[in-house]
Amino acid sequence: MTPIPRLTLALSTATLMLATTLYGTTAHAADDPIDPPGTEPSASAPVKVDPNDPDLKIPDGATLAQAKVLDIKTVVEEQSGDERREDTNTSVTLALQAEVLFGKNSAKLGAAAKSRISGIAEEIKTQNATRVRVFGFTDNLGSSAHGDALSKQRANAVHDVLSQALNDAGITYEVRGYGEDYPIADNSTEAGRKKNRRVEVSFPRSEG
Repeated sequence: MTPIPRLTLALSTATLMLATTLYGTTAHAADDPIDPPGTEPSASAPVKVDPNDPDLKIPDGATLAQAKVLDIKTVVEEQSGDERREDTNTSVTLALQAEVLFGKNSAKLGAAAKSRISGIAEEIKTQNATRVRVFGFTDNLGSSAHGDALSKQRANAVHDVLSQALNDAGITYEVRGYGEDYPIADNSTEAGRKKNRRVEVSFPRSEG
């Protein structure tokens, strides 16, 4: 058998080690942890951009669109689901489940409702909002006409307490009842229907 030259053997070993370092092993032992997708390092080389590429140039006479800040929404919900807050770059929406505010199939505010609504009033003051929307929603049980009427009555009840708490003639209100329209959860389950039975109060964020 012809002996393998020592230099060739050394180079082969170095090449194997380098390949293992760059690409990793292809097999894992049964008890070896495997990183979840998205955590593995990228093997892609940086993309090179040719600044002289004609496809990157703006045609004569064309102009760039005005810069726009994308709207980012964050949602925070109480563990109980009783209250949900949505923040965007331009607005705040606070939603209270109907069970927190009203009795079953009722538009009469319960004992704990006023303190909840007072908290919303304080947030409106903090944001110096002059436009406030109060929208009521129901689940899809019962007739659509009943849901429309009940959701409007509930929105009116929240608006009455809210306007008294704020006592500011400079605030404009928009009050509507949307019934079963615009659900935020699955109406096929009671947990979903509970989330859909709600009153939302929304207003612009302060620009200051």
